[in-house]
Amino acid sequence: MKVKDLKAGLDNIEILVRVILTREPTVIETKSGARKIQEAIVGDETGRVNLTLWGDLAGFIKQGFVYRIYNGWTTAYRGRVRLHAGSKSKIVQVDNSDIPIAELIPSTTPYAGEYRFPLKKKS
Repeated sequence: MKVKDLKAGLDNIEILVRVILTREPTVIETKSGARKIQEAIVGDETGRVNLTLWGDLAGFIKQGFVYRIYNGWTTAYRGRVRLHAGSKSKIVQVDNSDIPIAELIPSTTPYAGEYRFPLKKKS
């Protein structure tokens, strides 16, 4: 999958991206309690997307490197698609020169449209 093809609400995403920018891991409070996260901007030849790494994956990626993300998922925030990777995801650093350097990655980001979070099913 390419960045330009990402849409909010997708699961089981496999994507190859270069890390353009990373932030230091931090701890946030969620409904489930404290969670460690890391925010990053990643991209390929088709565009950029914000990436959130959850739990043990926070702190794993490094700026400038290329990674293949397995079993990622997407949400929407402020009209833009966001990519996520967590406990069921896998990230592998790869040596891939097909992904352009950060300066050559387009600044376009996938638009989320009128995405609404799916309702939880009642048991």
